[in-house]
Order: sequence, then C-alpha cells, then structure tokens
Amino acid sequence: MNSNYVFLVEDNPTDEALTIRSLRKAAVTNEIIIARDGEEALDHLFMTGHHAGRAYVGPPALILLDLNLPKIGGLEVLRRLRADERTRMVPVVILTSSDEEQDLLDSYGSGANSYVRKPVEFGSFTDMVHQLGLYWLIVNQGPPQVPLMKS
Repeated sequence: MNSNYVFLVEDNPTDEALTIRSLRKAAVTNEIIIARDGEEALDHLFMTGHHAGRAYVGPPALILLDLNLPKIGGLEVLRRLRADERTRMVPVVILTSSDEEQDLLDSYGSGANSYVRKPVEFGSFTDMVHQLGLYWLIVNQGPPQVPLMKS
C-alpha cells in the first residue's frame, strides 16, 4: 500500500461495488482501500484497533466518505480527521444519498471539501464518480504529505 490510495468509507455493498467499478472505468489506477464503518475507517487512518502496529504509509490521496455509517457516523469521522494533523488536509468528499440540507451544512461546517449526492441511476453514478476521480486525483494538486506525529 502506498499513500496515493483512495480511501472509500462505505457500508452499502452495492454502492461500494459501483464506486469501485466507476473509478476503474474512469481509468483511476490508485489502490482503493475500503472501510465499511466509521470505527474501521478511523482505526485504519490512525493505526488503532485492528490496525495498531501497522507501518504508517501516509494519508490517502482522497477520502470518499458516506455519512450514514454504522458504529461511528460519517460526520464524526470527518470531525476527527480534521482534528488530527496527519489527516487535516486530506481531501474528503462526502458521497451520500442524503438530501437533508442540515447534512450539507454540517458536512461543510466540519471541513468537507465537497458534498456529492449519489445518483440513483447507474449511468449517472458512473459519470459522477468518473468526474470525481478526474478532478481530485488528476486535476487537483493535493497537499504535501505530513510526517507521522505522535497523537
């Protein structure tokens, strides 16, 4: 694993498969690491829980984060990411089916870089993920890597 990976935090297996398929169709060659709940996401990113003792490889190039996650919700995951030096500047795209205005406001207020509603139709979903991959992984210049610091 390298620090140029895409970190997908998604609990819905269908949305996970569609996102991966869409990224691959868009010729995104970055490794894709998946977490299926908020606790697993934080454990992976901060090397705690099941990931304790794992070598630090740097932050992902992009985090695609669902809001409605088991164990720890997406907004809390986002808040913790923004509170830690290692992940503060990693681009985070909220990728959710929520159309609640409060979720939109809370996401941006907590430091999201982008908020994207998942289209229901497969073709629209594929196009949207293609555009996300192109922008965040090719067009956008990401922040420099932050070395590991004790938390």
